[in-house]
Amino acid sequence: MKRNTCLLPFAASLLLACTGTGAQTLDAQRPAMRMAIDNAERGQFDAAASASLRSHPLYGWLEYSALRRGIDTVDTPQALDFLKRYQGQAVADAFRAVWLPALARRQDWPALLANWQPSNDPGLQCAELNARLATGKADAKWTGDAQALWRGSGKSLPDACDPVFAALADRGGLTPALRWERIDAAADAQQPGVMRSAARGLPAAELAQANAYAAFVDKPDARALDWPKTERSRRIATDGLEKLARTDPDATERQLPQYAQALGLSDAQQAQVRYQIALWTVASYLPDSARRLAAVPASAYDERLHEWRAREAMARGDWPSALAAIRAMPAAQRGDSRWRWFEARLLEKTGKAAEAMPLYRAVAGEPTFHGFLAADKLQQPYALCPWDPGDSAQARAAVARDPALVRALELFRIDRAAWAAREWADALSRFDDTQRRLAVEVAGEGGWFDRAVFGLKGAQEMRLYALRFPLYHDDTIRREAARNALDPAWIAAEIRAESTFNPNARSPANAMGLMQVLPATGAGVAKRIGLSGYGGAASLYDPDTNIAIGSAYLRQLLDKYNGLPYVTIAAYNAGPTPTARWQSQRPGFDPDFWIETISYKETREYVARVLAFSVIYDWRLNGKAVPLGDRIAGRVGPPSRGFACPAP
Repeated sequence: MKRNTCLLPFAASLLLACTGTGAQTLDAQRPAMRMAIDNAERGQFDAAASASLRSHPLYGWLEYSALRRGIDTVDTPQALDFLKRYQGQAVADAFRAVWLPALARRQDWPALLANWQPSNDPGLQCAELNARLATGKADAKWTGDAQALWRGSGKSLPDACDPVFAALADRGGLTPALRWERIDAAADAQQPGVMRSAARGLPAAELAQANAYAAFVDKPDARALDWPKTERSRRIATDGLEKLARTDPDATERQLPQYAQALGLSDAQQAQVRYQIALWTVASYLPDSARRLAAVPASAYDERLHEWRAREAMARGDWPSALAAIRAMPAAQRGDSRWRWFEARLLEKTGKAAEAMPLYRAVAGEPTFHGFLAADKLQQPYALCPWDPGDSAQARAAVARDPALVRALELFRIDRAAWAAREWADALSRFDDTQRRLAVEVAGEGGWFDRAVFGLKGAQEMRLYALRFPLYHDDTIRREAARNALDPAWIAAEIRAESTFNPNARSPANAMGLMQVLPATGAGVAKRIGLSGYGGAASLYDPDTNIAIGSAYLRQLLDKYNGLPYVTIAAYNAGPTPTARWQSQRPGFDPDFWIETISYKETREYVARVLAFSVIYDWRLNGKAVPLGDRIAGRVGPPSRGFACPAP
């Protein structure tokens, strides 16, 4: 199994100055460090055997692994020694986050308080409150802090908070008013279990009413018609009906009038419920979608519902209504390239082609999926304005020498993504905008390409196309594209969308490697194409193997879906069952309308993203692009559409 762990030359050369360890030594030590950390996590850390790694920038993480493995037996002097030696580093924060809960478990309250640092973790906050309680520091400030935690969320809190709230109640700090405050917040969060828990300790009559409220949020029933006509009853009835609308909009619509009349729901509260009824109807394009959308007052519309109203009308082929829906959007939303494109398309559909042309011209100046479509419509070059910041080599080298960034890159190379992200965040917390951008560049040099996805900001940095759209394994991409009669830019775009060119990527669903191939799919495709040397799921981490299998699978899907890339891309993301449903619901739709009316947000955006990425990868591979309209339709000839930077 190949692993793409070798440092690229520039990034490798910069480790020397920071660590005192040569790049060749780091390359040589990387397998040993990986193995040492793995062993430490199994309880097999040997400090003497690891002596040769002491100068390695990741030695702190090796020690952390060993300490975390036995965290419940780490004594305070040992922990303090570690924190002192790594003070100010991400590894110290990571250690503190596991050590403090261990101190709480063994009730070493003085040590916990002595080493406490403010945290947003409710579990740690409750541990600190327990420590103050146990050491006689439950003063007025303790009461205020405990009350703030109580009222801060309607969501469930960790078990460690139970003793805190029990003590707060014993001290009279959980008044009925505070209990109701949390009940209200839990109802808004649609958490009936939290409502019941918060209600314990209320007077009997109030407890019964609170439990009735929780039962309604759990499952609305007619007993609520006899509730007192109070603002709280109206609020919680609204919360329960909104929750019901997510799973049964039909029942919610039938029941809303009787609750509105019995409890006196306000127009705004009824609008909240009608919003959810409409949203969860239109999200599946159910028959009553248009009527339920029309029943939502304009004042209750937000961007999401405005979009769904436009999509719903498109899905029915009601072009005038779709155009009206777009024109009802707020100006900022309507000005997005997507909606300007569809406004122009709908003007054409309704016989107003001349009015569409200014919109097409405006959209064609943007390097987006819909901007590229507009450029095709006008037969003009695609808008692309790469930016060269002109940074000095000295500035770049200074950023690359940052110890946290060095550690982040080395952790990335040994597949410790969460630790790498901690070090990355630590480095960026001290960087200005220029240094942050240079850090993204250094990370790209080291093969950590997704930092460009998460680390670049603003319109100008979006023009750093070489960073945002890395290109590796292009010989393999071209070879497998030719073998499967596919466009190489499409394969590169799939890799960018799936893994950002990380060959070791693995999804929660166990999709693996560059093209995020599932093991079962990989085995089936490898057998079908007779791929020699396929050694099971682990082979999917090999770039050549993954690209060969992923490309062959794309070809298989393309044949299944009649040579239509946009349908193939949808199936690659969502699977065959929803794709078949979308095809049956809207047969013969123009591709852009079909894509926009995909009901899954992730897939809808994924299809447009991959197609737009294909254009940019054509630029990277060939300097020109296959027209996007041809690409969508499966007509892939030689690249012919040029690129130009529009005048301001």
